[in-house]
Amino acid sequence: MTAIKRAIESCETTGFAPDNHFRGVTKMVQLGSGAQRAIDDFLLTRYACYLIAQNGDPRKEPIAFAQSYFAIQTRRHELIEDRMRLLARLDAREQLRGSEKTLSQNLYERGVDDEGFGRIRSKGDAALFGGNTTLAMKAKYGITQSRPLADFLPTLTIAAKNLATEMTNHNALQEGLQGEPAITREHVQNNQSVRDMLAQRGIRPEDLPPEEDIKKLERRVKADEKRLGKLSGKLPEPKG
Repeated sequence: MTAIKRAIESCETTGFAPDNHFRGVTKMVQLGSGAQRAIDDFLLTRYACYLIAQNGDPRKEPIAFAQSYFAIQTRRHELIEDRMRLLARLDAREQLRGSEKTLSQNLYERGVDDEGFGRIRSKGDAALFGGNTTLAMKAKYGITQSRPLADFLPTLTIAAKNLATEMTNHNALQEGLQGEPAITREHVQNNQSVRDMLAQRGIRPEDLPPEEDIKKLERRVKADEKRLGKLSGKLPEPKG
């Protein structure tokens, strides 16, 4: 009962109504003689069970079991959040990869080679990142020059680059732009427009910190999921 009293106090302290989580009830239990006797008991929500586990004596097996259970469930939730963030970044990165591939094809059809595509993209980055070219941003973030900058950008910045690139693809087709100078101007203007939009919300892309390498994050999340699966199988069985 001590753990329950402490749990109820914790519930009150955090601003929740204990009656919504701890409900006293009376239930009938079978005695050895065959007769029945009424005893006091509690109906508990999941939150109440968690508070009892945190306020209980870990030397008691049911409490130790409950503490282990909630610790693992908390870690599961963290992994789900990691997975959601990872998928959001991966989705944004894949969209950018597709729009840049389309831009490369459009440029080739308009007399711009691969080197020209690199120059156009870098000048677009300079417009988006306040004068910092692709190489400058890699140096700022400490990224190996052979790795794509977008693999280390936050989801917001990846989406910003993708929007500017899609605008360039659209206008290059709609306006029939030809040659590197014309398409460069278009791409720079689009990146500047996206930057201006972000600035209105107080966001400067070059000031956003880099995020973990997408490839490394993906490997880590998968490894954590495997380790958690093994850990989940080691919960002690409660005694009947």
